[in-house]
Amino acid sequence: MYIIDFHSHILPGIDDGARNMNSAMSMLEQVREQKVDYMVATPHFYASQDRIETFLQRRENAWDAFWSAIQEKGYQNQPHIILGSEVAFFDGISRAEDIPELTMRDTNILLVEMPFVPWTDSNIDEIHYLIKERNLRVLIAHLERFIWMPGNKKMVSKLLELPVSVQVNAESLTDWRHRRALVKMFSKGTAHVLGSDCHGSRHRIPNLQTGREIILKKAGAECLEKIDQYGQKLLLGD
Repeated sequence: MYIIDFHSHILPGIDDGARNMNSAMSMLEQVREQKVDYMVATPHFYASQDRIETFLQRRENAWDAFWSAIQEKGYQNQPHIILGSEVAFFDGISRAEDIPELTMRDTNILLVEMPFVPWTDSNIDEIHYLIKERNLRVLIAHLERFIWMPGNKKMVSKLLELPVSVQVNAESLTDWRHRRALVKMFSKGTAHVLGSDCHGSRHRIPNLQTGREIILKKAGAECLEKIDQYGQKLLLGD
């Protein structure tokens, strides 16, 4: 089974993640130490601030520079980095013509960050449309941030009735207040994959291994294997 980090901000100089190449390379060193096999680079996309075409060009430029720096280091063992994006939900997302361009490369997986205000039926309808009419596999970014939002419990339940995949941040599992509930979600199959959501080498660091160790301790090897199996099938189709 492959170890996959589904959510990261490791590309240098494109968003509030790695600020420069030194930070990105330091983050990569930490990822290599954790023996991550695949890492999805998911810089933020905000429709209110950027055009998809412009964003994709900036992402490509950041990746080209990062890849050149990696090659100069001559690394033999490093994660396969797949380009994607973390798309902040916006009204009309389901009808946006070029929205498939923001999926994880060579897949139809769209990582969506839901609104940080109580959701509406319209929000859920848009996710449904993305799945049913646009044929996208929607991966909900760090769902745990929205579960305990006042007045949002009913909407979260409605979202989970759809065939969405759910990503949880490894760091959230270190919070003893929510750890048991999150581990239970993985055990029940209402949460599916992990992401580090790393933003730097000193703050919000790559910590996928920490989350994996907590799941192993609290839910057992079978649960962790289920996460790896789900992630591998989702990303690689194996």
